[in-house]
Amino acid sequence: MLTTALHTLRTRWVAFTGSFVALSLGVALLAVSGLALAATLDAPDRKPERFAAAPVVVRGQDTLRVPTPSGERTEELARPRAVPDAVVARLKRLGTVVEDRSFPVRVRGGGHGPGELVGHPWSTAAFAPYRIDAGRAPRAADEVVVTGGWAAPGERVRTDRGTLRVVGTVPGRGFEDAVFFTDARAARLAPVGVQVAVDAEVSAVRKAVRDAGRDSALGSAGVRVLAGDDRRYADADPDRDREALTGLNALFGTAGGVTAFVSVFVVASTFAFAVDRRRREFGLLRTAGATPGQLRRTVLTEALGVGVLASAAGCVLGAYAAPQLAALVVEEGLAPAWFTIGDHTWPYHAAFWTGLVVALCGATAAAWRAGRTGPVEALREASVDTRAMTRGRWVCGAGLLLTALVTLVLSLADDPGDLLHRKTYVSRPMPLIAAAALLAPVVVRPTARLLTWLPARLPGATGLLARENTVAGVRRTAAVAAPVLVTVALTGSLLGAVATLNGAKAAEVRERTAAAFVVTAPSGAGFDAATVDRLRAVPGAELSLTSSSAVYVLEDGVALVRSDARAVAAPERLTATTRLPLAAGKVSDLDDHSIIVNEEWEEHTVGRRVRVWLGDGTLKTLRIAAVMHTGTGDNGVYVTAANAAGAPVDRVDVALADGADAGTVAAGLRGAVASVGGRVSSGDEWAEAALAESGGITRTGLFVVLGIALLYTGISVVNTMLTATSDRVRDLTVLRLTGATDAQVLRLLAAESLTVAAVGTLLGLLVAGLNLAGMGAALHLLAVPATPVVPWAAVATTAGTCAALTVTASLASATLLVRRRAVVRE
Repeated sequence: MLTTALHTLRTRWVAFTGSFVALSLGVALLAVSGLALAATLDAPDRKPERFAAAPVVVRGQDTLRVPTPSGERTEELARPRAVPDAVVARLKRLGTVVEDRSFPVRVRGGGHGPGELVGHPWSTAAFAPYRIDAGRAPRAADEVVVTGGWAAPGERVRTDRGTLRVVGTVPGRGFEDAVFFTDARAARLAPVGVQVAVDAEVSAVRKAVRDAGRDSALGSAGVRVLAGDDRRYADADPDRDREALTGLNALFGTAGGVTAFVSVFVVASTFAFAVDRRRREFGLLRTAGATPGQLRRTVLTEALGVGVLASAAGCVLGAYAAPQLAALVVEEGLAPAWFTIGDHTWPYHAAFWTGLVVALCGATAAAWRAGRTGPVEALREASVDTRAMTRGRWVCGAGLLLTALVTLVLSLADDPGDLLHRKTYVSRPMPLIAAAALLAPVVVRPTARLLTWLPARLPGATGLLARENTVAGVRRTAAVAAPVLVTVALTGSLLGAVATLNGAKAAEVRERTAAAFVVTAPSGAGFDAATVDRLRAVPGAELSLTSSSAVYVLEDGVALVRSDARAVAAPERLTATTRLPLAAGKVSDLDDHSIIVNEEWEEHTVGRRVRVWLGDGTLKTLRIAAVMHTGTGDNGVYVTAANAAGAPVDRVDVALADGADAGTVAAGLRGAVASVGGRVSSGDEWAEAALAESGGITRTGLFVVLGIALLYTGISVVNTMLTATSDRVRDLTVLRLTGATDAQVLRLLAAESLTVAAVGTLLGLLVAGLNLAGMGAALHLLAVPATPVVPWAAVATTAGTCAALTVTASLASATLLVRRRAVVRE
């Protein structure tokens, strides 16, 4: 049987080309994903940037630490605390202490240079270190030093901090676009600092912090002494590399999962179709004395040969592609600048053996079917598939369908919010898609008859022949329609889930916003007291001032959960600008001793008291004043401004007073925030902006996944169509001998190909519709005013591409056949 298998691979290489290419690409992608994962595991710690030359940095409490029976739980504080005065006083006895401050500065007027700058006091420049290369240090309140060469000494720059005069420049260091003020001006612009640089020995600094903790009533709990590489925690967003690599791992993990899923599917489909086409060959072998076990081993040996060659080729391809992909993700900003592929070998081993397992798993069902071939199949001449569904296919298809439906019902009953998570809506469609592909032969005949009902009744024989040929060759039709089904279903399910979720979030925002206008501060900043006073002075505007903060709660005694919070300055004005989706309680009951939570909280009964930690780590017990519906998970909680100490006002919802003119109020609001870079939007504009900013990274990752699926679809369709068309030489010859022209034969094959693609598209839309219906049901149970969204443009593009590939592959093979002389050989 080994010799037979090797001869088959050599003579029927066209039939195995699709499996070889699919496996090669799959192994290559798995190797690339493994190499990328290995590179992230060996990621170096980011070195200090702004404080690389500082001896020691002392930072106030920025982490909440809560002991639990299962160990300490930590969360980053929304409002880090300043270094206590008692600690600063002791540090000043050891040496020079420089207080650091950071605040956003925005260039106005659309001039040259970066639009977003970061302001610091000049005394901190030496810690990077920055060295003046032109001009001098700032001395007056309106004088600054800037990084880079975008402004020269003597120039004036209009910013949201006023018009500034550049008196010096320093070379940029790549991690920020900084502007340095005098220490006094920086202290006025950012009164609160959370860290100080100390020119002293590390051991002395640590002792001073401990002594201050023993002697001070406030203590020094949470104060950190940063030295060596730990000084990177004093930089802005020190964990950005880890977050970027986490996103990269998620992207490659999803791509690898889809690759494995589609690879098994393509290999299984290819081998199943090839075995079906070789029934007469296997029948002859059985007649010659071959046992069922020998036939099974023959098919598995063929799969093993294809798997070895394809896996080896895939590893070589992955070795060349991995560095190129690493450079691409760095260029696109998806990975840190240092990200490169290392010299690990385990990803190649994992990819190679996975390729072999995929090949053998994909061929197992086909091998079992080959072993059931009887000697009588050698005499079979009929072209009509009488039994397209085997018992194993029925069991697997029905089992996957039942699993998909039962798990969906259980999720809707237990935790509908889980269906809105990215991991869930990416993985959940897979069982349903696999079930639809396995059960496709059951519905191919009725679907094909439905789609060709009208063409079959038009003048001419093309429509009728296309209908009958499609219905007669159920296995061929199902083999081609299945990859189209998978791709269309993935496109509709994944992109539809993102569009549905984004639409639901936008609907929530629109439903919740009753304000005529929403005034927002620049990103990362808040409005100062002077700006708030100017807003309050606008005639006809009724303001509701809120701040961004967070609240932390310990659930089940072991899980420290963070909830984003809006801190309300005047709770009595909240109802005029905001319609909270309340399930119980009243907004008017919110006060300095209460909180509004959502149903996702473990304790969400009105009147009950909950122990929480505020954004600055303060422990407090608050009464539940009201409970909101969970929604899409972004409802958060509401507290009063007294429970968000230090949080600046960053959003102002504005309602119109009776008789006020909307245009006049809008103009007054814009004038009040023009100098600080605030933005005034109508309620609808603000909701649309919130929608536009969400989901970009998710959509990018899904387009990568869908690109992989479409590539595999092309491989499977082209391979199946080339094999199927070449097996129909006798049928096409009979058509030509009965008077059909070459053009008519090609039109017939094109019509058949379009019919098969349409069958796959229709079934794929049905699967996508079921998946989106599940998400729609979850949104309904979560009281979200939204309906499922089908991405018709993306589905149409995908279906059109699949149809073009199907027709092109069919006609390319048939064109070669019709050039031959029409002779029927017995």
